[in-house]
Amino acid sequence: MLLKKPPMGWNTWNTFGKDINEKLIMETADAIVEKGYKDAGYEYVIIDDCWHLPERADGKQVPNPEKFPHGMKYLADYIHSKGLKFGMYSCSGVMTCENLPGSYGYEYIDAKQFAEWGVDYLKYDFCHFPKTADAKMAYSTMAMALRNCGRDIVFAACNWGECDSHLWMRSRGINTYRSTGDISDNKVSFCDIFESQLEKISLSGNGFFNDMDMLIVGMYGKGNVALGGCSDEEYLLHFALWSFMGSPLIIGGDIRNMGAVGKGILQNRNLIALNQDSDALPPFLLGHDGGGGKLITMARMLSGGRFAVAIFNLGDDGWKKGSVLFNDIGIPINSGIKVRLTDALNGNEMGIYYDCYQENIEPMKFRIAIGEIVK
Repeated sequence: MLLKKPPMGWNTWNTFGKDINEKLIMETADAIVEKGYKDAGYEYVIIDDCWHLPERADGKQVPNPEKFPHGMKYLADYIHSKGLKFGMYSCSGVMTCENLPGSYGYEYIDAKQFAEWGVDYLKYDFCHFPKTADAKMAYSTMAMALRNCGRDIVFAACNWGECDSHLWMRSRGINTYRSTGDISDNKVSFCDIFESQLEKISLSGNGFFNDMDMLIVGMYGKGNVALGGCSDEEYLLHFALWSFMGSPLIIGGDIRNMGAVGKGILQNRNLIALNQDSDALPPFLLGHDGGGGKLITMARMLSGGRFAVAIFNLGDDGWKKGSVLFNDIGIPINSGIKVRLTDALNGNEMGIYYDCYQENIEPMKFRIAIGEIVK
């Protein structure tokens, strides 16, 4: 099994789009190490679309020599020398989303080439997919090609939920799956994505993770997917949602120039520990007020007999009171069992609770508490 926990890393697309090159990737790899991101758990350095030329040569994809003059093996070796892992991008269609060569019909050739370059992670998109083709077969073909390329390569499928992909991708050997549209740098986008996954999240877990798209923390309305930007508090909520859901944590901002607040959010060790819990179980929904209030309560079983409970207020129409009955997570009411709760954001102890936990939550705020039975 390649992935026991959700992958953590960085991807070029959200900030840089087409404007990528060797220097940018190497500087970012340096920053991941020097600025503490590697120590926090981030390890994949992933190049998205626009790394290659418009035509294949001898059936193989060709890195753009102006952007990557030393080639991909050189770049992979540099990233590996930093103790990091190298990720790349291709597409299940005949072309990528930016109209460069896709892998449709070339799956085994491309998988072998990626392995020779030292690739550790493949993001696999769904643009320009033939209408007469079968998505299951296409993703199965690349999965089989990767499994036989001679190198362990994480298969990160990005087909936006087409063809009910969340129902069959685990069985095809995919490691992470996208069942959402692309994220934009604003609160409406990340809240909509989160809510869209509430009924699908139970399929996620050890070895197969629901990818809710790349993080927008610290972008502040700048970059390739910038549409409005967010406040620091909204970025914190965004990171907390992704952490609680067990989504891959793939940074989309410019790590080289990330501000102190954004860096602090992305390196919050308590939220990362929640995301990276060794049991890797998905959360489950307790309550969802979708009638304008946007009050959502959830729970998640953790390693060591612990659990997490969460109250999210995604609305903007005032404080909302959230309530979690411990009976709903397996602790019977009136059992006399005591629960100690700790704030997942800062590690502060919240006290001892019986039967339930309730709290009023401000708009666009949250509370995540780690619970353990007092024995």
